[in-house]
Amino acid sequence: SVHVVGTNGKSTVTRTIEELLAAEGLAVGAYLSPHVRDWSERIRVRGAEADFEAAVERVRSAAERGGATQFEVLTAAALAEFAAAGVDVAVVEAGLGGRHDATNVLRSPVQVLTNVGLEHTEVLGTTREAIAAEKLAVVQPGATVILGEGQWEPLAREQGAGQVVVTARSNLALALAAAEAFLGRSVDGHVEVDLPGRLERKSEQPLEIWDGAHNLDGVGYVLARLPSASYVVVASSDKAYGSSPDLPYTEETPLRAQHPAELPLVRVVELGVAGRRLLAALLPLDQPPFYAARLVLSDLGTKGGLRTDASARVLRDDGSVI
Repeated sequence: SVHVVGTNGKSTVTRTIEELLAAEGLAVGAYLSPHVRDWSERIRVRGAEADFEAAVERVRSAAERGGATQFEVLTAAALAEFAAAGVDVAVVEAGLGGRHDATNVLRSPVQVLTNVGLEHTEVLGTTREAIAAEKLAVVQPGATVILGEGQWEPLAREQGAGQVVVTARSNLALALAAAEAFLGRSVDGHVEVDLPGRLERKSEQPLEIWDGAHNLDGVGYVLARLPSASYVVVASSDKAYGSSPDLPYTEETPLRAQHPAELPLVRVVELGVAGRRLLAALLPLDQPPFYAARLVLSDLGTKGGLRTDASARVLRDDGSVI
């Protein structure tokens, strides 16, 4: 197996490794999280989504007896599905951190750390160093560790890595290095991977882009790849949107979401980077209709200035617009 941990880019790297190994003739299973449209996105076998209900049913009774958490059930279902399907290799994305994650039952020869940013600090630690240590706790003795950030090489070796490969930070570079480490030879890197909710263009007129960025590093990645325009950003209100020097912002401005339920005021800040102006509508997590982990970037079509009269598009859990 190949085990993928990190702050951002895990799903894209996992899917890319899956495609690279499949192109080399291997039967590949892939486990991803979270899903965007449907639970079945999480478990893939031989290039297609597995029968999710059947996979969960296979482990249901044991999970109920053991009082397993939701993520533990999903992980067990994925691994059992891979075993039943007889795949040659499983590419497994960690859920949160690494040390205590349900996926840390693997004895994989290759681990990938995509990058490290401040996330889930209440669980993983308040510094990048502490978070990196939690993620690299999945390293197996003598394994090959692929890093997109070279500063974590000493820590990977402390955890027992036999070989450390430092690549460029791109998702493709990480995936290519991981596939080659697993196979022990070079591979053709020409594969195409599309994932829902990753810079996904939902509309051109008006421009609307959906992305799962949920921390400042993720937002910075998205910003650099957006057309120059003004956007409304809809995101959950627990995000530290104003704590990075890379994302300068103005004072908060109240904005009332326009829909019949008369939601309480949300907070709006303006983020400006490289000609891209964002209005961030930060929605409170305790309002049940909100899909909390999704950014909806809608072009305001303005030439500049803070648009306090803009109304954000608010999403239900199923992705429909309120």
